[in-house]
Amino acid sequence: MVFSSLIFICVFLPLTTACYFGLPRFANNLVLVIASVIFYGWGDPVALILIGISIAVNFQFGRLIEPARDIYRRRLIIAAIGVNLSILIIFKYAHFIADNVNILLGLVSWRQLPQPKISLPLGISFFTFHIMSYLIDVYRGTVTAQQSLSAFALYVINFPQLIAGPIIRYRLIAGQLISRRASLSDVNIGIARFTGGLAKKLLLADPFGEIANWVFMSPANDLSVPTAWAGVICYALQIYYDFSGYSDMAIGLGRIFGFHFPENFNYPYAATSMQDFWRRWHMTLSAWFRDYVYVPLGGSRFGKWTTVRNLWIVFLLVGAWHGASWNFIVWGAWHGLFLSIERFDQMRRLLLKSPKALQNIYVLAVVLVGWAFFRAPTLEGGVALLSRMFGFSAVNPEPLSIFNMISGQMLILLALAFCLAYPIWPRIKVYWQRWAERDGSIIFADLLRGAVLAGILVLSIATLAIERSHSFLYFRF
Repeated sequence: MVFSSLIFICVFLPLTTACYFGLPRFANNLVLVIASVIFYGWGDPVALILIGISIAVNFQFGRLIEPARDIYRRRLIIAAIGVNLSILIIFKYAHFIADNVNILLGLVSWRQLPQPKISLPLGISFFTFHIMSYLIDVYRGTVTAQQSLSAFALYVINFPQLIAGPIIRYRLIAGQLISRRASLSDVNIGIARFTGGLAKKLLLADPFGEIANWVFMSPANDLSVPTAWAGVICYALQIYYDFSGYSDMAIGLGRIFGFHFPENFNYPYAATSMQDFWRRWHMTLSAWFRDYVYVPLGGSRFGKWTTVRNLWIVFLLVGAWHGASWNFIVWGAWHGLFLSIERFDQMRRLLLKSPKALQNIYVLAVVLVGWAFFRAPTLEGGVALLSRMFGFSAVNPEPLSIFNMISGQMLILLALAFCLAYPIWPRIKVYWQRWAERDGSIIFADLLRGAVLAGILVLSIATLAIERSHSFLYFRF
């Protein structure tokens, strides 16, 4: 089940909301746990066994780690992290490891390893990182171990953020897991946020995805240079509106039920450096790696070259986290390269002296090249597409033209999406609020806002009824 489906919007969400607010408050967690089990099991019932075992085992790990002392405490956290990483590696990376080992075995004509027949459970990277952050924080003593199994289960399996985040630290919502209250204002804000995310997904991300898929599935030598660039730009818009749309929907759903989830995006394409980009893009993931990998490695405390080493380690892991394929690892290394370069004084001074527009163009160029690797089905496909983007490879006499896919309406949609990728909307809201307060039109402004949201929701649902919505891109991570 996905947020952008009629069964979720018209059946699952209304029934869950009715049960949540209709039953006594002591049943709130139970309602959400049951709803989350149904939500997750709808698309992957077998994986419920894995996540159920994981919840039970890690609940006990937390309770054992907290009172333990000295070497026994350290052994427990190592065992706990080892178990969780092993599960992630087996289910997510077994195919990748077997493929690469077989390549090496083939060089010496040794017997090949059998390919493991393991399906990837939905959201395994996300719920594994949730669990690991909880266990590490219990070990560090920054949080106390959760004593309620239902509260811990809700932290792991809470359906708004289960499949694709945001990655939520236990300490941020520990109190909310035990007691929370959703006001009418929370419900109002949550519905608006959910509606905006739904529109991002259905009205922006999915149309751009059609163009991106067409370009990336075509042989690179069949594409003209403008067509290759247009495909990557459409993918850049697709993944931003798809993933930020999911995050908006998750944050909105959480708010309806009284949770306050952290933000995950802050207009990343407006960044003026790659450091700035990663402060804005998938903020909860970058914060997770900062606190649990980068800082423990030494962070930036031991000189530039140690910092560079740590950045490379972190972003190779970030790339691998996204998928078991070399193109993801290269994507991570590409970002790590520019983050490392920006640590040197010469690059820092050059960026500071450059106009903001030029800084932004630099970021967009780096990010777009990275997306070519990220989206390509293989590393070879990414290299071929990049060669075509920069005109380094031969092209067929009659290359495919992007104008075969882009209509006048699509051009308007692209222009709108590009503008909304910059922080224009917050400024519009500020001016709107000032106008409403100055002219005493707050009631009218609220009514107009409600009408606009209702129109967007109706348009989104109508789109669902007419066209098939694609699953969210981050479901496969």
